Amino acid sequence: MEPIICTKALKKTYRFGKVDVPALRGVDLVVQEGEFVAVVGPSGCGKSTLLHILGGLTGPTDGQVCVDGNDFRLMSDADRTRFRRHKIGFVFQRFNLLPTLSARDNIAIAQDIQGNGFNPHRFETITRLLGIEDKLKHRPYALSGGEQQRVAIARAIICEPKILLADEPTGNLDTENSQAVLDMLRDLNRTFRQTILMITHNPEAAGVADRIIRMRDGRIISD
Repeated sequence: MEPIICTKALKKTYRFGKVDVPALRGVDLVVQEGEFVAVVGPSGCGKSTLLHILGGLTGPTDGQVCVDGNDFRLMSDADRTRFRRHKIGFVFQRFNLLPTLSARDNIAIAQDIQGNGFNPHRFETITRLLGIEDKLKHRPYALSGGEQQRVAIARAIICEPKILLADEPTGNLDTENSQAVLDMLRDLNRTFRQTILMITHNPEAAGVADRIIRMRDGRIISD
């Protein structure tokens, strides 16, 4: 079976003035469809850069990236934008909810952007699974941090993306809410076979995943 994510000799170098700073130094990664993978490492090890490249948000300096059978080297910026819209969901440490919209509208807007129209059954299934069905009329300021992150997760998966990329999804949450969000990510993986790649610096958070990849200095040091 062809992996849903595959990178070969992936490199990324940032240039600051006259200085080149390598963020990735030749990363080979394979993720199968339906896996829940956690990428762990200290700040500055390259894990967020890896996530941004896999999501098509930035390009590599060198190497190959294939996601769901698509070689990013052969795609234009417009092609990657369309691919991202239909195939990838993002969850970030900062919830990035629109403050003037209710929780319901923050979730539903993702379906509007994709252009496939509102799917009430999918909406009901997701909001019930995430335990936010009684919070849908609330705006973000009236929600706890954990509730906001659950709304953000619902928005990320409402359009049935092949891959969910989560960058420090519990970074702004207390212990109780962190565990609740991690449990929900695990439930999404098991219920829908949702492929999840989660970036975290917290080994305990990584423990909910099926597989843990450790990075240091731009390289994978264990898998």
